[in-house]
Amino acid sequence: HMLRINHNLSYNPPLSLQGCDPCSQTQRSKLQHRRARINQQINKEMRMRAGAENLFRATTNNKVKETVALELSFVNSNLQLLKEELEELNSSMEVYQTESEAINVPMIPLGLKETKEVDLTVPLKEYICEHYREDSSLFEKEIKEFMELRQAMRTPSRNEAGLELLVEYYNQLYYLDQRFFPPHRTLGVHFHWYDSLTGVPSCQRALAFEKGSVLFNVGALYTQIGARQDRSAAAGIDRAIDAFQRAAGAFNFLKENFSNAPSLDMSGPSLCMLVRLMIAQVQECVFERVTLTTQDTHFTSQLQVAQEAARVSDVYSLVLQTMSQPLVKDYVPFSWASMVQVKAEHFRALSHYYAAVALCDLTQCDEEGEKALFQLHVSIPAGPPLSQVLRDPEERRKLGKAHLRRALIRHEEAMRVHGLCKILRKMDILQEVLSFVHKRSLDKYSEMDREDDFDETAEAPEIHCECQKPDIIPPNFSTVQVTDIFRRLGPLSVFCARARWGPVRLVCLQRGEGGLGLTLRGDSPVLVAGVVPGGCAEEAGLREGDYIVAVDGENRKWAKHGEVVHSLKSCSDRGVELSVITLHTHDTQVCFIALHTHETQVVLCVCVERRSVMLSPRGDKENTCQRPMGGAKAQSSVSLLNWNRKKNREGGGVTKRLGSTFSLPFGNLGDGESMY
Repeated sequence: HMLRINHNLSYNPPLSLQGCDPCSQTQRSKLQHRRARINQQINKEMRMRAGAENLFRATTNNKVKETVALELSFVNSNLQLLKEELEELNSSMEVYQTESEAINVPMIPLGLKETKEVDLTVPLKEYICEHYREDSSLFEKEIKEFMELRQAMRTPSRNEAGLELLVEYYNQLYYLDQRFFPPHRTLGVHFHWYDSLTGVPSCQRALAFEKGSVLFNVGALYTQIGARQDRSAAAGIDRAIDAFQRAAGAFNFLKENFSNAPSLDMSGPSLCMLVRLMIAQVQECVFERVTLTTQDTHFTSQLQVAQEAARVSDVYSLVLQTMSQPLVKDYVPFSWASMVQVKAEHFRALSHYYAAVALCDLTQCDEEGEKALFQLHVSIPAGPPLSQVLRDPEERRKLGKAHLRRALIRHEEAMRVHGLCKILRKMDILQEVLSFVHKRSLDKYSEMDREDDFDETAEAPEIHCECQKPDIIPPNFSTVQVTDIFRRLGPLSVFCARARWGPVRLVCLQRGEGGLGLTLRGDSPVLVAGVVPGGCAEEAGLREGDYIVAVDGENRKWAKHGEVVHSLKSCSDRGVELSVITLHTHDTQVCFIALHTHETQVVLCVCVERRSVMLSPRGDKENTCQRPMGGAKAQSSVSLLNWNRKKNREGGGVTKRLGSTFSLPFGNLGDGESMY
């Protein structure tokens, strides 16, 4: 049933794609190499443990049971040591930090998920031969290109080029899904990915696991790009904010569109924690920008900085609560939880410090400043009314001293938590930041303290801040335009994994006195919309609903309507040889409806004046030479993640079957139709 057709669509492979070299002598590459080695060791120990557990359950010999139990204890000890080593690697936040000399609190980046090599050559060749009835050897270049793309995306560079590489592969997975993964069958290919934090391997045959893991790495790569920005300047802060917002958008998109993830890093609770962590780091960058741009010591400006610091503390406190949830508590590295707690205490201390500075350094206060002070606290401070506090320097000193006392308590708590974590103690810059702000608050407190101040310092209320809706940027897959690597198989509207068609039939048409006796419609591929009963086309074996895939041996799967018509009109007296196929089944997800809702039906006849051939204004862009993936954001989210995602419960799909699609009576031609 295989018919060789001349594929006149020339194939030009792109330039060789490359990720970063994992063996290059850089800190990040060394870290990645060590992480991959530990993942392999963990995988080996997991297999040994599974075998030992099976033997323990199967044997009835007590001596064997004792030996296996002893072996299991060794294996579990090795696993624990490997996981601790991997946790320390994944907590190596310094590797991804900026090399700037500016003193900033380090950010928390996320390591990439590692994956094994996958050889798709044999499964894709078999499917091309079986399903598409094509000579699979003609598609070796396409298969090689896809394999090189996957190999490159395993080690993306930490910049925009690396992000584009990941998104390009993610977009190509859409085409691979449509071409080679029917709804109720898999290719038998296993996709292996390691958990980004624990290194525990997961394996699935479903392509959505591959999609989700790549999308996870997009978010993780954004965290690394955000952490390495130089936040001593406004431009660097803005780039960090953008990167963390996009990381939050990627993790949130993954959480909302994928379910039943096999690995903990892609589970709902973990993704929720990661989204909140990224939002907190965005808020921290916003605070840094406010302090950088607020150079004046105006009363209102200092109160605004205090409230921004309190807002950062609140969002980190929310992250800490999320990390304390049962499913996340034992999964998140201890260094992460410690860092988040340190930041919550640190920024709460800064909020009280800036409030104290505003009160103590006040020289004059306008109506705006008075209003700002009334909105500063979560509750009214004990003592005289705030209006009197503003007019009395001594009362302002007392309230400022109370805020400084709270600031010192928070600073000391942050330093205590920092000292409990071995990994954080190794971060010199964090120790430097905490020591600096603590000394600054202590100096300010000493400056305000008096020898004759015997009054007990009152408790200052917490700083009030309004909750803001976090801004996250969802992934926009249309930023990287790709062309279907397997485009030569034909338009996806017909030639996809969900469609079934009969073998290619050769039809030899010769022009009769009444013409060829057929009606054509659409393009890419051109459809035989009808045949004249008793005409030449019917006698030759052409049927309504056939698709023209070749004319005189030349591939016409992607041919426009006018090109096929020109070939038919140019045929000699010997006639023309058409290669046609007939669809048997077609699932609902294939974009077939465009033939009826968007196309202009065009049919030619020898007895009428030739009309201008109108190309169909398809909404389906797959029939264009360069198909931009995604288009609108809504389209990208629907089309690229159509596997194992949370489905809309009602509506959404349109069901069309072939029988009803082409049941147009031949005698009732549409507007602009004519026969040929």
